[in-house]
Amino acid sequence: MPARPSHLLSPWTIVITGLVSLAIAMGIGRFAFTPLMPLMLRDGTLDAVTGTEWAGANYIGYLVGALTASIFGRSPQNGIRVGLIGVALTTGCMVWGTASLPWIGAVLRGSAGVFSAWVLVCTSGWCLSELARRESTSLGGWMYTGVGLGIALTGVLTWLGGKQSALLLWMELGVLAAAGTAYVLRSLAAPSATLAPPAANTSAHRAKGPHPGKGYGGLVFCYSAFGFGYIIPATYLPTMARQLVSDPLIFGLTWPIFGAAAGLSVAFASRWLSAWPRRRVWAAAQAVMALGTLLPLCQQSLWMLTASAVLVGGTFMVATMAGLQLARERMPSNPTPLLARMTAGFAAGQIAGPLLVRWIGTTQWAGWDALHWANAAATVLLAATAFWLWHSCAPPHR
Repeated sequence: MPARPSHLLSPWTIVITGLVSLAIAMGIGRFAFTPLMPLMLRDGTLDAVTGTEWAGANYIGYLVGALTASIFGRSPQNGIRVGLIGVALTTGCMVWGTASLPWIGAVLRGSAGVFSAWVLVCTSGWCLSELARRESTSLGGWMYTGVGLGIALTGVLTWLGGKQSALLLWMELGVLAAAGTAYVLRSLAAPSATLAPPAANTSAHRAKGPHPGKGYGGLVFCYSAFGFGYIIPATYLPTMARQLVSDPLIFGLTWPIFGAAAGLSVAFASRWLSAWPRRRVWAAAQAVMALGTLLPLCQQSLWMLTASAVLVGGTFMVATMAGLQLARERMPSNPTPLLARMTAGFAAGQIAGPLLVRWIGTTQWAGWDALHWANAAATVLLAATAFWLWHSCAPPHR
């Protein structure tokens, strides 16, 4: 094996680069709108209907980005660069996104969805490949803690700055995204791919998973239900908290708690649940998430919403990791078709959530508003699919 040149990026530098990329792309590009929406409603720069449409535009953009990320297949670094610069620009430009010009906000949030998907796909490809070259694939899971850390950081910034105008907070997040982008671009400029490609993971190739046809549609449906179930609290949790208390220093806490739980749960699952069957990990995460969407229906209190933030935030990234790992187990030689269908189903599910809230609108049925009914639907879907995933798991061979 050739000696490793001293100028190569170290494995942990690669992990940190990927972590920062995902923190910007997901914490800001995808989810910054969640804690800022109630502040924009407070400031009168946004109404609930327009906010729901902007959320839907972001999810549609994410689907488009996931389906077009293959254009960077030969150079994922370029996808990271373009995506992060795009996230920083669209975030800063949100100062012009108001209810008086709703199309501007829709275009910006939709574009941010495209850019964030490019970063997620390309960062995963580049970082995991570079770690494999350095025989450090075990560090790959830590990169995904960036999603939760980015959400937590965005939540803390909007929480501490809750007395400011939402438009000023958009500018500050744009500056933060630009600073993180500069760090990642600097890391990507360093020579890092001069080692020989890694040898095939023979243990992974020898492992035989179940036949891809069995349970194929079920996996896609379960992942779609997961997309629908998590997106309701992920979009509206701070808004639900604002309905109970008007002080942003109080209702704004729900989002950083959500992000912190996401980051810690990935670290926990990577360390302690690696021996569990992926289907069982996914089922357990989906069941806990169902409890998280159920709690706000049982009692309208800030404590219940806080518990919901912990339960949903602490499972959505674990479910994501386990679901995609299971897809690779099902089709080890070529998981791309199943991954593509699951990703499309997930995107469709998270688009359907805000559309359901938009369709119900301000109408109240049986004393419940749109968010209550959407949470109820999410709870049923998550619980049912968690039950199916757990009981369809084949017992281990002895």
